[in-house]
Amino acid sequence: MARICDLCGKKKQIGRQSRHRRGVAGKQWAKRAQKTLRVFKANLHPKTINGVRMMLCTKCIKAFKIKKPKGNPPETASK
Repeated sequence: MARICDLCGKKKQIGRQSRHRRGVAGKQWAKRAQKTLRVFKANLHPKTINGVRMMLCTKCIKAFKIKKPKGNPPETASK
């Protein structure tokens, strides 16, 4: 199963990670360790929406919660 958000298509990204910054090695700007590649994974969670199970990232979950109506739906006057 691919780790991709079903709504927005967010997936893993490859980037660089520097292990040492200023202040770690004697408060100097000298580079003490080489930059290494790492994988940044999407923060996905299984959610069921309208009976359909989807893998959604947290950004999509927050956007969906904002759009949902809060409280009880308004009553219709059908009398």
